Amino acid sequence: MIVHTGQHYDAAMSDSFFDDLGMPKPDVYLGVGSGSHAVQTAKIMTGFEPVILAEKPDWVLVVGDVNSTIACALVSAKLGVKIAHVEAGLRSGDRSMPEEINRILTDSISDLLFTTSQDADENLQQEGVAANSIRFVGNVMIDSLLEHLKLAERSTVRVDVGIESGEYGVLTLHRPSNVDDERTLLGILDAVFTISERLPIVFPVHPRTRAKIEEFGFEDSISRSAIKLIEPLGYLDFMRLYSGAKLVLTDSGGLQEETTVLGIPCITLRQNTERPITVEMGTNHLVGTDPARIKSAASDVLARGTNSSAKIPPLWDGKAAGRICDELLSVTA
Repeated sequence: MIVHTGQHYDAAMSDSFFDDLGMPKPDVYLGVGSGSHAVQTAKIMTGFEPVILAEKPDWVLVVGDVNSTIACALVSAKLGVKIAHVEAGLRSGDRSMPEEINRILTDSISDLLFTTSQDADENLQQEGVAANSIRFVGNVMIDSLLEHLKLAERSTVRVDVGIESGEYGVLTLHRPSNVDDERTLLGILDAVFTISERLPIVFPVHPRTRAKIEEFGFEDSISRSAIKLIEPLGYLDFMRLYSGAKLVLTDSGGLQEETTVLGIPCITLRQNTERPITVEMGTNHLVGTDPARIKSAASDVLARGTNSSAKIPPLWDGKAAGRICDELLSVTA
């Protein structure tokens, strides 16, 4: 059964995923909404506990590194229900990131740890996780990407925005460390202003980011640039948008992976990444938030194009979900 906590509650960024992916509606919707990390985590725990008590599942699968991940894992562990963590073992080494705390804690109480890359296996082993609890299965987000690329071609987003494949860049920003601090956000935008003089930039604006842009009074300077602000997009529309980009600038984790598989140069606006394999093997450039570094990296990419030596990481083949099911069946047989 599917439990939707409601941590992500914006219609364009939540409901659309179920529609776009043809997923069944959630069996349970907790509707926790926003709040501080403590408030949100507590709401998820108090909402999820009655579900576990009523349904008595054998296993709970938690995915990723959001507050829902650790909250549902904690409830399950305390009620003696086995936990499988999808995307286990990812580490940035930066404990100032809430997601890093969620990753570490969830992995420490999980019974099965499904990893996307071999460096994640190594992280878990260094933390003392038993080797027989770790399963290297590949990346479920790449399953979704490869499954829906063709379907995304139906999207009219490029026509709607007035862009053509290979002739624009995409920007996404949502991390509090990037958007909540006025100086940091201004520095990033200034760098993107310069890049947009050479390549138009499409910027689907996260609700948190839009609020900060308005609070800091950046709307006028953006409107005078070649940055096109648009509303958040559904899954297929966004896939259609970034899959045709010449360059992606982002602070997202998932986009680092998806651009690697598609061979699109990605500039990651963070000091660290929990997905180092995308830098080592793929098309990802980790540059932080210094405007000079952002502009330099973009200039290099626009001059040289895609890295011809980039590779797709092992088992990022669109079959990870099947391997997860096989592993679950093997431990429950």
